[in-house]
Amino acid sequence: MTALADSYRYCSAVTAEHGRTYHLATRLLPERRRAAVHALYGFARTVDDLVDVDPGRTAGECAAQLDRIETVLQFGFTGPNAVDDTACSPQMRQVLPAFLDTVAGFAIPHDYFFAFLNSMRMDVPGTAEHRAEYGTLTELRTYMYGSAVVIGLQMLPVLGTTGPGAEPHAAALGEAFQLTNFLRDVGEDLDRGRVYLPAEELAAFGVDTELLVHSRRCGATDPRIVRALAHLIAVTRSVYRDAEPGIAMLDRRVQPGIRTAFVLYSRILDEIERSGYRVLDRRATVPRRNRWATALPQFARLAVPARGRVW
Repeated sequence: MTALADSYRYCSAVTAEHGRTYHLATRLLPERRRAAVHALYGFARTVDDLVDVDPGRTAGECAAQLDRIETVLQFGFTGPNAVDDTACSPQMRQVLPAFLDTVAGFAIPHDYFFAFLNSMRMDVPGTAEHRAEYGTLTELRTYMYGSAVVIGLQMLPVLGTTGPGAEPHAAALGEAFQLTNFLRDVGEDLDRGRVYLPAEELAAFGVDTELLVHSRRCGATDPRIVRALAHLIAVTRSVYRDAEPGIAMLDRRVQPGIRTAFVLYSRILDEIERSGYRVLDRRATVPRRNRWATALPQFARLAVPARGRVW
């Protein structure tokens, strides 16, 4: 087995381990596109873990590693033989062959990945870009452009759509997924010293960081927090509505997979509501039986080609 094949297998394993809902949806994609999506996910997840996971790594070390990755990409995008990845983490070295092959094979614009790295710097204390909190939804959207919107835009060439009409919907889908993550992970983010939910939106309901931290510590959800979360869930659902028309613009062979991801991820919001908005002491997930109940009809659609379609 070649190093490139090993790299794609590694990215698939990363996706399966860390993105169960996402991985299930990608099983509906054609093989080449599925592998490409896993490569993009593997890269993003590895960078995200670099920023979040290792408590023994200092902020300065995280920032330096992001700089090294950026340098590797600048050379790697000119051709695989130009890559010197020896300064990268072992995980990143495993991801890079599949990632660079995907970016080249689908002609994905390079600027998206540099924007992603800039947003990751906003999560690292001590960098000029660092933000622990966001005052307004507009400020948060600056962060989400690099952390989420470009993720949606990266996917368009892989999913068979490059027209400008699809871009706003792809951007909205990336933003909707990111907002869902923020709502699901409020407690975990507090433990990392971060509050992504905009202060202005929270303050409208009498919520501030101090109240969130207190509720996290005592394991109770204040009614004011419930009202704020309900409002932000409504905001997020409006972003999903903006994203949905873009699914029909994709290659028909990939629509079932993206539809499944759309439905399953949006149902995390339902699970938050069902839990009584207890995002401070638990992580809302879509039950396995519900994930398969959503995915199986889409598998069935793939088994019946559309009339007149050349597959």
